[in-house]
Amino acid sequence: MLKHEFQPGKLVAGLALLAAGVAYAGDATGAWRVPWFVLFPLVCGGLFLAAVVAAAGYGIRRRRSRSRASRENVGAPASSSGSQAIK
Repeated sequence: MLKHEFQPGKLVAGLALLAAGVAYAGDATGAWRVPWFVLFPLVCGGLFLAAVVAAAGYGIRRRRSRSRASRENVGAPASSSGSQAIK
């Protein structure tokens, strides 16, 4: 199985849309009464929160990859002047 990176923004968006779907299904079956104006802030707020979480996750992944790259390049760089010195 291929590994993939965890994307918390998609998780938050999915949970927000799932909550809206459950609320709509509960209203449709008559289990409870949900006013029509409740679903719009739930979906929009969930998508906004997902965008914030995705941006934060992107920033964390970017910072982590930058720090790993700087730790890997600790050794002295290869010099091309050595071939010119041996004449």
